[in-house]
Amino acid sequence: MNITTVGIDLAKTVFQVHGVDERGKRVVQKQLKRKQVLVFFAQLSPCLVGMEACAGAHYWARKLQAQGHTVKLMAPQFVKPYVKSNKTDAADAEAICEAVTRPNMRFVPIKDTEQQAVLSLHRARQGFVRSRTAVANQIRGLLVEYGITLPQGISHVSRRLPEIIEDGENDLPRVFRELLQRLGSHLRELHRHVHEVEEQINAWHRSNEDSQTLVKIPGIGPLTATALVASIGDAKSFRNGRELAAWLGLVPRQHSSGGKVLLLGISKRGDGYLRMLMIHGARSAIRVAERKVTPTNTWSTEMLKRRHMNVAAVARANKNARVVWALLAHGRHYEASYQPAI
Repeated sequence: MNITTVGIDLAKTVFQVHGVDERGKRVVQKQLKRKQVLVFFAQLSPCLVGMEACAGAHYWARKLQAQGHTVKLMAPQFVKPYVKSNKTDAADAEAICEAVTRPNMRFVPIKDTEQQAVLSLHRARQGFVRSRTAVANQIRGLLVEYGITLPQGISHVSRRLPEIIEDGENDLPRVFRELLQRLGSHLRELHRHVHEVEEQINAWHRSNEDSQTLVKIPGIGPLTATALVASIGDAKSFRNGRELAAWLGLVPRQHSSGGKVLLLGISKRGDGYLRMLMIHGARSAIRVAERKVTPTNTWSTEMLKRRHMNVAAVARANKNARVVWALLAHGRHYEASYQPAI
């Protein structure tokens, strides 16, 4: 079999493979069990392998690259137009095999184990923060039923809860006090988990040169910097800073036709977690810009005079994304007074 291109539809236990030769004629179409995948590809000559960027894709990409194959990952929404008829595993594998050969296809950078580990820390922290917020809101809701209200802010819940439990004049039943103690203990445990994971992220940040470079940009801290470095990988996989901003979903969505250009809100494509960090960091930088005048802050101040705060924050996040690409792609250091050549 002279197989030049293979599309593989990933799954948990059953994998579908579709292979073609140099003329595009189908040579192989079969199902493989999980333990058969590496054995099958070890018997093939080095070829182009396409996969959708989904769960386990980076693991399989690294394994197949170690065998000498060229592996390319694609976003599932870019593969879907190549599915011919009904959705089946065989049709998906054929579509992947067709899509990976397209000259204008956009590919996802393959992450190494260290990048995935850092992103796992971010995902775990995000889950702990979400759970912590849910527990705090649950405590608030239960206390309101007894006429007790707390100010906004999760810190007030942690500080006021012991006083409420010990207060003998609020007529709270004993069973309810025990429940509050249990919820308070759970809230403190989540606080501890968040702090410990953040310490691990900060330790990785201190050991990574690229991450330390990005924190010098106003509006980007260790959390955002580590998430960006681990997610982007090789910044040269993007042609320019606008591609990186579009990958983060920070550019306008278009609905243009007949020479009439219509720009809508931001596309919100890509990783919502990264976009959230970028926009929140931009808001923080804009607040500083209102109090402190510097060459970098002048741009944000002028933007605030024309547009709403939220629009200015997204614009600043877009600008920061382009700066991030420039620093990572060209190996530069951030300069607040930098003026681009005309």
